[in-house]
Order: sequence, then structure tokens, then C-alpha cells
Amino acid sequence: MSYLSFFGRLAATATLAASVLISPLASALEPAPNSYVTLGQAVPSDSVGKVEVLEFFAYSCPHCAVMEPLVDKWASTLGDDVVLKRVPVAFNAGMGDLQRAYFVLEALDRLDLHPKLFAAIHQEKRPVFDKKAIRKWAESEGIEGADFDSAFDSFGVQTKANRANDLIRLYQIQGTPSLAIGGKYVTSPAYTNSYEDTLRVAEALIKQSQTN
Repeated sequence: MSYLSFFGRLAATATLAASVLISPLASALEPAPNSYVTLGQAVPSDSVGKVEVLEFFAYSCPHCAVMEPLVDKWASTLGDDVVLKRVPVAFNAGMGDLQRAYFVLEALDRLDLHPKLFAAIHQEKRPVFDKKAIRKWAESEGIEGADFDSAFDSFGVQTKANRANDLIRLYQIQGTPSLAIGGKYVTSPAYTNSYEDTLRVAEALIKQSQTN
């Protein structure tokens, strides 16, 4: 099933999916073979001794906006031997500024604004897509314009954006939202047909990674 055809159907039930609570450790059964893909070559993890879960997302993606609070709630149930990392996606040059925006918030210790940027785009319908618009939005949330510019143009943010693009390629990510688990597996609503089932499959794959 293509991402396009699936997400066309999923949009109609997005509000309902967002209201579903993910029970910790619930339904962590053996995942169905078609609910995830296994990479031909494992990707080395940056988290030694822990199972690394990567959340590939884009601020411009409405399905990511719905799934983000579910992932956040689910992440709070994970054990100390599991680490969740967000990876902002830029499939083209036009998505690059929003990709860097995440790393700017991280650099300025303002990740409290992460859900607010989703809300600005998808609920408030603000065209926050390029550097100028993102900067204006950031200033409205209390970030100094000079601090934003310094972080946005920094070597550190560029390096993280480059690394994110490497991960997108290594994990063969073709759509968002997607979750990569243990450097071996990738699942998404396109495979599972729902947001909540994606998290259940991810939890099962975490257990699978812990026993391998």
C-alpha cells in the first residue's frame, strides 16, 4: 500500500486516533510480518547498551502532528534501556528550514516549543515554512531573533541536519511518520494501518531487539 493511499484514508480518522490512550506494555505481541520491514544491513546505534528508537517526522506532515502526542505518551512508558530520538525529515530542499528548526529548538533548550510548532502549522494554519517565518514565530514564543539566527546558521545545527539526512537514507525512509527500532526495523502507520498499532508493533520490536 502506498503512503499516499493510506494517508488519504487515515486523515478521516485522525481525530479519533489522537484520543486513544496507549497502555504501557499492552499488546506487545509478535508483530505481523507485514507490519514492519527489516533492513538488509543494520544501522549502527549512537546509544551504546540501549535499544534506540528513532522517530522520523516532519513538522509539515499532518499525520506526524497527530501521532506526536501519542509517541510522547508512549515514550514515557519505556524502560531505561530504551532511548527515543527524534529525526526531522527533509525530503527536498523546501523542507530544509523546518528540519533545522527542530535542531534550533534543541540547541536553545526550547524543545518545550516542539508541539507548539506543530500546532502553529496545523491548528493555527500559520505558514511557518521558511527561515523568516520560523524566526518570526520563534520570537513570538520568547526566543530572541539574534539567538535564533545564531543557532540556525551554526555549524552544530548544520551537522545535525546532515546526520538526519544520513539516517533517512540509511533507514530508507520514504514517508512520515516512521519509527526505526534497534537499527534493524522500520514500522509506520502505512504498514500497520493505525497510529496506535504502530506503537504496539514498535514495542514488540523493542522486545525483539532486546532478546537478539
